[in-house]
Amino acid sequence: MRLQEDVIRLILGLKIKQLRTDKNISLTDLANKTGISVSYLNEIEKGKKHPKPSKIAVIADVLGVNYDYLVSLQLSKRLQPVGELLRSNILSELPLEHFGLDISRLLDLFATAPAKLSAFVNTLLEISRAFDLRVEQFYFSALRSYQELHDNYFEELELEVERFLEHYQLSPDQTPSYEQLAGILSTVFNINIETETWSQYPELTPLRSVFIPGVQPRLLLNPNLTEQQRSFAVAREIGFQALQLQPRPYTSTWVRVGSFEEVLNNLKASYFAGALLLNRDRLVQDLEAFFEQPTWQPKLLLQIMENYQTSPETFLHRLTSLLPRFFNIKQLFFLRFHHDAGSDNYSLTKELHLAGLHNPHASFLNEHYCRRWVSLTLFQELEQQKLSGNLRQPLVGIQRSSYINSTNEYLVLALAQPTESMNGTISIGLLINENLRRKVRFLNDPAILQRLVNETCERCPALDCLERASPPLILEKQQWQEKVVQTLEVLKD
Repeated sequence: MRLQEDVIRLILGLKIKQLRTDKNISLTDLANKTGISVSYLNEIEKGKKHPKPSKIAVIADVLGVNYDYLVSLQLSKRLQPVGELLRSNILSELPLEHFGLDISRLLDLFATAPAKLSAFVNTLLEISRAFDLRVEQFYFSALRSYQELHDNYFEELELEVERFLEHYQLSPDQTPSYEQLAGILSTVFNINIETETWSQYPELTPLRSVFIPGVQPRLLLNPNLTEQQRSFAVAREIGFQALQLQPRPYTSTWVRVGSFEEVLNNLKASYFAGALLLNRDRLVQDLEAFFEQPTWQPKLLLQIMENYQTSPETFLHRLTSLLPRFFNIKQLFFLRFHHDAGSDNYSLTKELHLAGLHNPHASFLNEHYCRRWVSLTLFQELEQQKLSGNLRQPLVGIQRSSYINSTNEYLVLALAQPTESMNGTISIGLLINENLRRKVRFLNDPAILQRLVNETCERCPALDCLERASPPLILEKQQWQEKVVQTLEVLKD
């Protein structure tokens, strides 16, 4: 917990509950013997109340311990791991309240079975160290779970955007231009936008924007951003200001993560920006018309995106919010890949899974992602178009991906738009089920490539795969283990 007073209350409550349980004394019995109400004793045990010294002394007498033991922060050996947990900052950093969890309920579990739960926590920590998982990765994992819990749709933020548009007399039928957004940021929120400063600090090159607070706040924009990226950066900053979000990050992309609240507030500001640039009602109507097409129409998809003057990433990420809510397409994933031209390195830098962890997901084991994924094959076309000088608009890819050793099949849409610094692809995968078949008329268009894919090369049994980037080392180890188990069973007979 953040405050020492919280720790004192919680440890006192744990001690009283543990002593009462060990002596088989009910709350009612303790109330009768101390003259303290059952409800107040219950609040004490949950760490919500701290009684006066005179009442602590009465409780100590009834439980057969001295006053000093109850008020000290020392715990019995059985509860010692709980004390260490309380005195650390772990519980203060866990976003329990956002998932409807109560810290007192968690501590109840620790008090009931401290050894087992302490061992479980230590196991998680050991796993995190073994895979070099940093604290911010836990925050981002918690954020993705939070998004899944809400189907990545937040009505209160949608309403905030509607109020914002009405207040500043912006038409919902037209996407706000960069000039309009920059004007609001400057005149309403007194924030200057600068691009010239960037060249003085080469270490900022990988970032998109930096916010500098102060008497005269400044938003520094990377001059290499596209106009769509600049619009999103300014809309995101408007989100921070209009929603009065604190704590907050001051850079995009992330440099250092301070807390889960910071990560959550960044989501809110980014969601605000996406909803501001891609109006909910307009986009739902456009998607309905697009899905009604009898054949796959990539030019129509690009036209819709162009109408909103937005980037592929903002466009497809906005779909992850609207498809579950308005089309009942809830089983989907979102992936963002980066790739250095001329290398064999593909990095999955952002992912979101709704309604479960779907087949394509991040690997922390440095395995090679399946080269049959349309997200990766699109890079090849992207590099060819760049070399020929014919790349004038984002590239579009589509594929029906069936997973080996799985019944899952996905309709995957991918978009690619290069920047000066790196290549990237954005994709959204929709689980093919009866609902999707009803909603998407062009699903069975023969022009859509169908491919058998897998997670990573190291786990793939498709030995004749021409795109294989690595031998199936993990699969071979698993097969060897199964053969050993079978042999041991034979030897037992």
